[in-house]
Formats: sequence, C-alpha cells, structure tokens
Amino acid sequence: MGIDRRPAYVDTEVGRVHLVAAGPADGEPVFLLHQTPRSCDEYREVLGVLGRHRRCLALDTLGYGASAPPVEHTIEAYAAGVLAVAAALGVDRFDVVGHHTGGAVAVEVAASAPAQVRRLVLSSTSYIDAAARAARQARPHALDAYTSQDDGSHLLTLWRGREPYYPAGHPRLRDRYLRDALRADDPAAGHRAVAHYEMERRLPLVTAPTWCVVHEQDPHAMPSQPRLVEALGAEVLPIPDGHVPLEYTADAFAAALLPVLAAG
Repeated sequence: MGIDRRPAYVDTEVGRVHLVAAGPADGEPVFLLHQTPRSCDEYREVLGVLGRHRRCLALDTLGYGASAPPVEHTIEAYAAGVLAVAAALGVDRFDVVGHHTGGAVAVEVAASAPAQVRRLVLSSTSYIDAAARAARQARPHALDAYTSQDDGSHLLTLWRGREPYYPAGHPRLRDRYLRDALRADDPAAGHRAVAHYEMERRLPLVTAPTWCVVHEQDPHAMPSQPRLVEALGAEVLPIPDGHVPLEYTADAFAAALLPVLAAG
C-alpha cells in the first residue's frame, strides 16, 4: 500500500507556504528541505519510505514551488519560513533534513532555534566560509539563471546547464528539475543566497546531533564536505552512487536516514 501524500498551504507571518505531508499526523515531525531551484517534489519518493515511520513535512522554500516569495532571498529568510511553519502547526520539536541549498537552510534553522531541532541531517551540503563566498560571488553566470527567448532556446540553456550534475540516461530527472526551475520567479536566487551566507559564523550555535550525507558522485559539494563534518562533529552517511538529484538514489537515501531518525 502506498503512502498518502497530503498537499497543504500554511498561512504564516512570512507568507503562505506550500508543503506535502506524509505519515502519521501524531508522529515525530521531520522537515525536508529541497535544493535550488527545486520544490518539495524532490522528496516525492523519499516520502513514500520515511512516511511509513515519521510525520514528514516536505516544504516548498519561500520563493519556490507554490510558496510565497520572501521579502528577500537569503538563507536567513528561508529558515524563518521553516520556523514560521513550525509555529503555525504547533510543532515544538522536530528533525530537519536538507539537501544542497536546503542543507544551508537547515543549518540556519538549527542555529536559530537550537532548543527546537532534535536532529540535523545535511545532504550534499557545502561548507561556506569567506573563501567560498568570494569564489561563488566571482562566478560570471549563476547556475539556473536564464532569460526567456521567443524561440524557447532558454529551455535548452537550462537543460544543458544541469547536464554535468545529472546521471546520463535519466531525462525524466531533468524534466522534473525543469518544471520547478520555470515555476520559480528567480530560479538562481537560492544559489546567490548561499553565496552570501556566513555559515562559519552560525555553525558554533548548532547543538543538535548532526549527520552529513555524502553523495559520492556529486562533484559540487564533495570537496568541502569534510570541513563541515569536522566543524559539526558530524557522522558521515555515504551514498556511493549518489548524485545531485536526490531522486536518483531516493531509496538509498531514505534507508540511510531511517536509523538516524529513529535514534533516541
């Protein structure tokens, strides 16, 4: 029997947030935060596994999917959206899982509300310090940025821009990416937010036990992940065939999370 996925809108002090819930309504909650420029659709398959055990809340980050745009695109604003949803739902204690940009948002949630975050899982999350910010801000073209063209060539620009990060032979994965990218008013805004996030200043405020999921075929996050592991004293959960798209190894990802999220 499949898991019932329940889409909902939550009105918060920072705007209306869309989410998909799965699992028992009275179960221990876990927030699932997606990468840029995706939506909660990134966790579609993961919900089918984790939802058998936990109350899963997969959010559309402010400005993405069907959620309202933030006042400004910053990691702090995205994290405020997560905490606003928790407050609106009356959720006092919860776990947080974040992939790529969602990992940076999860760090900020844990740093902002250490008493509320029970466990923290950072998936393919880069360590961002002054050097990383300078390098990202110096890039001439942001990934996922485009200008609409009459001939539709911008669609191919987006498609080809993701080619180095997606496994060959799985075009449906990029179909899902493309739908989310086109839905966002500014699909590259999350990348710019990460490029300005002072992560190294916030990490000492994180008190939750932390696990870092290492997707070993992900060229984007791998180089700096050991520094994040060291800074947080995190345990490593390797996904040998893991790539940028979380859906590609959703079963392995969910299997790695189950014992972590069941820990006392």
